[in-house]
Amino acid sequence: MSNPAALATSSDDPVDALIKSIRIPPRPSLLADLQRELMSEDPSPATIGRIIASDVGMSGALLKLANSSFYGGKRKAKSIEQAILFLGINQVAALMTGLLARRTIGADHASLASFWDLSTRRAQAMVYLSRRLRIGEADVAHTFGLFCDTGVPLLMQRFPGYAATFADAANDPVRPFTALEDERHNTNHAAIGCLLARNWGLSSEVAWAILHHQDYTVLEDEATDDAVRALVALSLLAESAIQQYQGHGGSLEWDKGGARASAYLGLSDDDITDLLDELHDSFHGEH
Repeated sequence: MSNPAALATSSDDPVDALIKSIRIPPRPSLLADLQRELMSEDPSPATIGRIIASDVGMSGALLKLANSSFYGGKRKAKSIEQAILFLGINQVAALMTGLLARRTIGADHASLASFWDLSTRRAQAMVYLSRRLRIGEADVAHTFGLFCDTGVPLLMQRFPGYAATFADAANDPVRPFTALEDERHNTNHAAIGCLLARNWGLSSEVAWAILHHQDYTVLEDEATDDAVRALVALSLLAESAIQQYQGHGGSLEWDKGGARASAYLGLSDDDITDLLDELHDSFHGEH
């Protein structure tokens, strides 16, 4: 299994120069300030509120997201302080991290706009599943859901033909998604997404899960941290639910790794069907 640190530091890797040529956006200063406060012995909601409020555009976007039907429920926050009170500092930080990612990586191209819409839906599904199955922390699941495919827009910026590679890989019923990326570009979106996660100071479990989120053999690897395996398993369920919601007959990724995910999570076929139906209803209930 690859070490995320080695991906960023190895000078012996024959594709190291290529990876360094891919622009990994630096961590936003606002995110660094948030993380610094969260890592303190006693994180202050008031300090976190002031950090977020220092960026008017981001604070407005955060309030809108926090008050959406998925996160806000019946309580509507009128200020960042209320949003922190209703959702908790970790969930607010996770939402803010996602908003900063969207602004930093960009959404000015139509394909990237749809990419972020899909990433947002995946993050919501991950939060739902984490809470429903009582696995891991919802804010960690949310962050992973948003960031697991962030390597995609970065590779689109680097390689003119990457969009075709992505489409071909998405329609391959047998090989791992990353196999064709490696074959054509000598790297893949999981590796690049892992580098971004590390550069942005995200947790090691999120970085590891991003690196292996389409390597389903990791679900059977007992040497891998359970938090990582859980994120990978839940992401397969989220992907299947999204495909169903979009009207597709099935999910090729679920076909590749669903049996392993079900076994790891201890879920029967009926359990999976019920969860997918619940997620489908939650997607429809957003509006």
